[in-house]
Amino acid sequence: MKHNVLEIKNLTFGYSKEKLLFENFSLTLCKGELKAIVGESGAGKSTLFELILGNLQARYGSIKTARVSEIFQDPYSSFHPSYTLLHQIEDVASLDNLERLVTTMNLEYELLLKLPHELSGGQLQRASILRAMLMQPQLLLLDEPTSALDNVIQLEVMKMLIKNLDSMGMLLITHDMDLASWCADEIIPI
Repeated sequence: MKHNVLEIKNLTFGYSKEKLLFENFSLTLCKGELKAIVGESGAGKSTLFELILGNLQARYGSIKTARVSEIFQDPYSSFHPSYTLLHQIEDVASLDNLERLVTTMNLEYELLLKLPHELSGGQLQRASILRAMLMQPQLLLLDEPTSALDNVIQLEVMKMLIKNLDSMGMLLITHDMDLASWCADEIIPI
């Protein structure tokens, strides 16, 4: 029996009544699935994540989620500049699998003892993914998670994420149709 980690029913939302981004939009995501939301800039992809996270309220419809974590496109906005990465990770997550994931993410443990601005964009994005995985979500929202990474690391990170599908469902926002075609069980254009 499949376990739903996200259920959106008849979602209607727009920033104005005249222009709706979503009208009667429905989506179900189960543990073990990776679905991709693909669309141009301004189509509502990030807005959908804000609705799922409860940061915006739908006009109509319902959204039910399991325990959720998100990986943002811009890793600099997801970390506080004054605290070490490790401090910020241990504030929200268990460190049980830290050593294994640090190796998988191709990071050095010493980097986690630094402030965010002391890392490159790619290193910081891998730390962001590490934090999200350590939170042990049932639903993982991926907002262009590998756009700051080079192609080799991008492939390694996506393979690592896919290996964790047995414990969660993933919803990926991307404009990269090749990436979506490669990894997604279903592509949802918006």
